[in-house]
Amino acid sequence: MVKIFRHLGQRTLNMIQEAGGMVIFLLEGLGLAFAPPFRPRRLLQEIYKIGGKSTLIILLTAAFTGMVLALQGYYTLRKYGSEGALGAAVALSLIREMGPVLTGIMVSARAGSAVTAEIGIMRITEQLDALDTMAVNPVQYVVMPKLLAGLLAVPLLTAIFDVVGILGGYLVGVVLLGVSSGSYFASMKQSVVALDINGGIVKSLVFGLTIILVACYKGYYTEHGAEGVSKATNQTVVLSAVLVLAWDYILTSFFM
Repeated sequence: MVKIFRHLGQRTLNMIQEAGGMVIFLLEGLGLAFAPPFRPRRLLQEIYKIGGKSTLIILLTAAFTGMVLALQGYYTLRKYGSEGALGAAVALSLIREMGPVLTGIMVSARAGSAVTAEIGIMRITEQLDALDTMAVNPVQYVVMPKLLAGLLAVPLLTAIFDVVGILGGYLVGVVLLGVSSGSYFASMKQSVVALDINGGIVKSLVFGLTIILVACYKGYYTEHGAEGVSKATNQTVVLSAVLVLAWDYILTSFFM
């Protein structure tokens, strides 16, 4: 019994230590954004890697998510004679919850794992040490552009997700199931307020920063060897998804 409590205590201390390390890592990375030399081309490259290359999977996920929401929402609302509120149900579900959360999970699965693998390979092949030897700060050169790219790319991907999801809901609700086009958009206009949109933006910012922070941290402190990179990549995907859901609950309770 003592061994079990000792093990749990050690795991808890390790988690607290790792959380503290991530916070310091984040502050160092963002702080270097204001220190020369500035490399805007590196930032644009990372925005393309994290945002541009994730666009297709976001489009597909958003379209099918909107279609499923419309299909399920229609048959639920029809029981109460409220089919005209379908647009509001789809839009609010996407803007408040589904858009930021699913975008975050998709980005963590595609871009987060890629970032961890990239930095992890640089670690085990001593490229990060080589940068340090050449008087180039590896955190500023490698990590900082990725953090800024996550802050910029994920909110934009979330906006794309929301728009495409609403159009997917329109396709099913209006075109296939016969809901009035006017009532679809009118109910959406009446129900969606600035607080809903602002909440979605804040969530996407937090999710983007969290995902890329975890990915960079796990990659930067990867253990040597291919097994270390594989382990770090797996930890990134799992931890990012859990943190996205945890942050979603915290932020949702704040914006209620």
